[in-house]
Amino acid sequence: MTDSVGVVGGGIVGLAVARRLARTEGFDVTVLEKETEVAQHQTGHNSGVVHAGVYYPPGSLKARLCREGTARLKEFCAERGLPYQEIGKVVVARTPDELPRLRAIEERATANGVPGLRWLDPAGLAQLEPHVRGAGALHSPSTAITDYRAVARALADDVRAGGGRVLLGHEVTGIERTGARVTVRAGADFVFDRLISCAGLQADRVAALAGDGAAPAIVPFRGEYYRLVPERAHLVRGLVYPVPDPAYPFLGVHFTPRIDGTVDIGPNAVLATAREGYRRQDVNWKDLAGTLRWRGFRRLARAHWRAGLQEMRTSVSRVRFVAGARDYLPELTTADVVAAPAGVRAQAVDPDGGLVDDFRISTTGPVVSVRNAPSPAATSALAIADHIAGQLRFATT
Repeated sequence: MTDSVGVVGGGIVGLAVARRLARTEGFDVTVLEKETEVAQHQTGHNSGVVHAGVYYPPGSLKARLCREGTARLKEFCAERGLPYQEIGKVVVARTPDELPRLRAIEERATANGVPGLRWLDPAGLAQLEPHVRGAGALHSPSTAITDYRAVARALADDVRAGGGRVLLGHEVTGIERTGARVTVRAGADFVFDRLISCAGLQADRVAALAGDGAAPAIVPFRGEYYRLVPERAHLVRGLVYPVPDPAYPFLGVHFTPRIDGTVDIGPNAVLATAREGYRRQDVNWKDLAGTLRWRGFRRLARAHWRAGLQEMRTSVSRVRFVAGARDYLPELTTADVVAAPAGVRAQAVDPDGGLVDDFRISTTGPVVSVRNAPSPAATSALAIADHIAGQLRFATT
């Protein structure tokens, strides 16, 4: 018996799920992607970092699936001849006051099985990153970079090779559950035995179409970057991160070498006025009104308006942006950077204003909805696919 499965979303998570099922006997798979190419949103606008699992609470889905996903992704890239460079990462305590928080991160990373961790004193940090200064640092040598767009294209090729379909230009506008089956309107009507929504920035909306209107809701945050000018790219050798603020799921402004040799600085995190708005002038009034009406966002804003105002000020000031990074790379000047493309993070927010940190996946009848899959979702995509496939196989036996 063959079960027909629809997958909404042609980002890296949706394609990884589709690939996993297309390679499994008993599933006939169709991906529905609204854009004319895969990986056009979060997958194609992220930092390219392959996370090692340093930050995540032990026992969380993020911690487990990140570690599993890293190994799977490294193997996949090797098999397909895709770039994968273990350039390593240092998390830098800028002042002695941050050292206890960095030690807590070290404890988490150790519990998560992150390999090769080293504690660095200021001299050890300077030896590894000569231009970086700090009171101490944690080195993760296995943290890597890759090209997630290329990974997504390779996953799509594997879906097709496994007999599945990747249908581009098919935006989902309606979902109707009839008994044990699901009818999806996406230009034409498609009938599936199971539906898996991996819709990223539209995750809550697609879930609501399927009858899963419960929280959380997606609040989009734009992450803006600057880029080191080529003659200053030597200022960092690997990934350089600050100790993050534990009140937020964002990692702070950091330095990210990319596969093409450029080095980005960022991101900050400001409220986006469009879910797919990568420029400051992009405004989608439906998106913005939905965000402002969501009680979870209003509670979030009341609790953290000062931090939000600071991020907005940084957003419009290159001087402020660079000043934050100069805390641990003192040679950096505003003349060393140029503007770089931005990304938008789909951040799920609960009704109480809490930022959902872990992956969140819900099931309503024959529909599985990935409700929250922020970083490290790209790193974890192949493991997320195994996790969902296991749920699906259990539900169909």
